[in-house]
Amino acid sequence: MKATTSLLGTLLFSASVASLAFTSQQAEARTLQMGLGGELASFDTSQVAGGVWEAQVLMDVFEGLVKKDPKGNLLPGMATDWVVSKDGKTWTFRIRSNAKWSDGTPVTADDFVFGWQHMLDPKNASKYAFMLYPVKNAKAINEGKPAPDTLGVKSLDDGNTFQVTLNEPVPYFEELMTHFTAYPLPKHTVEKYGTDWVKMSNIVTNGAFTPTDWVSQSSIKTVKNPDYYDARQVALDGIVYNNIENLNAMVSRYRGGQLDIAHSHGFPVTQLKSLKRTLPEDTHTAPWLGNEYYVLNQREGEPTADLRVRKALSLAIRRDILAEKISQGAFDATTAFVPSGIHGYQPQSNDELSKPYAERLKEAKELMKEAGYSPEHPLNLHLRFNSDDWNRSNAVAISSMWQPLGVKTELDNTEATVHYQSIARGDFDVARAGWVADYNDPQNFLTLMETGVGNNYGAYSNNEYDKLMQQAAATMDQGKRYQLLEQAEKLAMDDYAVIPLLTQVSRNLVNPHINGWEDNISDDHPSRWISFDK
Repeated sequence: MKATTSLLGTLLFSASVASLAFTSQQAEARTLQMGLGGELASFDTSQVAGGVWEAQVLMDVFEGLVKKDPKGNLLPGMATDWVVSKDGKTWTFRIRSNAKWSDGTPVTADDFVFGWQHMLDPKNASKYAFMLYPVKNAKAINEGKPAPDTLGVKSLDDGNTFQVTLNEPVPYFEELMTHFTAYPLPKHTVEKYGTDWVKMSNIVTNGAFTPTDWVSQSSIKTVKNPDYYDARQVALDGIVYNNIENLNAMVSRYRGGQLDIAHSHGFPVTQLKSLKRTLPEDTHTAPWLGNEYYVLNQREGEPTADLRVRKALSLAIRRDILAEKISQGAFDATTAFVPSGIHGYQPQSNDELSKPYAERLKEAKELMKEAGYSPEHPLNLHLRFNSDDWNRSNAVAISSMWQPLGVKTELDNTEATVHYQSIARGDFDVARAGWVADYNDPQNFLTLMETGVGNNYGAYSNNEYDKLMQQAAATMDQGKRYQLLEQAEKLAMDDYAVIPLLTQVSRNLVNPHINGWEDNISDDHPSRWISFDK
């Protein structure tokens, strides 16, 4: 067995703590006011809708086996260290002795076993359960087959050691341990209160902060968790997460001093240039492993289940207009699903989408005619998007691009949580979606098109695609693995599984007097590192 933590990692951890440590002379303890562009679905991680705003809240109040520093580097979390077997399939984590829930109860390996079983329990219908599928028997359990206690996880040494058995070696497993699907659950509290464990009067958490009050569609208040093992190094008294889906209102409240951070698409793309001019120190943009795409409902009987329709709709879109005019250069046009920036991986596109627009439009019209649609016999499409001026501008522009094909588009927008719940039910023809990497690997994007995956909103299914993904999962050589993933992406793009549109850039407004905020490719910003200048 070999250790995955090293002297370099230990030094990095020590240096990070030292550089972020504070004294009363250096920083001021206060409550952070953060604006988020959506509502948390639940503190029960199995019920999370998938918004980046949800990940922010959850990473502050819970902690997994591994955590991140401000730059996105991995550090020991609930585990002090871990070892990996020679075949890469068995991971053994030692739980830190001073890890506690916010009620003072020790965090043990049993809480991780319980939390992972809860995530995979088919009764909970978690859209994110697939994240744990690399674990032995996880997929089958989530599909209601073997009993939960056959999951490849164990609590050893009276709960001091957590052991995971994987189906195959997973290159990104260490980073996956920072994701909310891998968080523990307070077994003692859930067993006492059942589903009511998430009520503010009952909830306990193991992160740097713990929630105290939640007003739906308004705010969530948290306070510093005194039982957090590293509480002495946490500068903030607490955090208030303000739910502000109207990004113009977000900017107004930031300018008015009501917010310290405007996060999770913190300002409209249309304000980027003016904000860089008027608030240059506050305005943060950075490359982000994220995409913007349209989902096509491919369930039986849906018009977009017809390949000709899917292809025509994609061919007719001018992505350059979306990138250069509507987003004013804040996004890059793309015809690939996986964003650039993953070292060693080459994103794959459909070659026909690179043809001149006039050729694409002509072919699109012919395809729609073959499918039985024309301006005289239009196709009526229901296009969903979550409330945002930019999303609306894109939807209006794209619907106008589809008009020459004989497409009449009905636009329907709702707040983000409702939007994603609706498209998860298949209540749409075409829908706006975006994905930000949970870990730095192309598999995290490509799994969204695998059969049966919870966030495969359009229900795309291709046996050949699934086989390539399975082969990649069983391939230890990274170069060969990426080749298989590239083949899978190319196949899906040629099948018009989705409509790729743009690659994302993170947009945040940050008070210049804040320390511990670093732009990074994941746009992850754990608040336990944040402090204010005195």
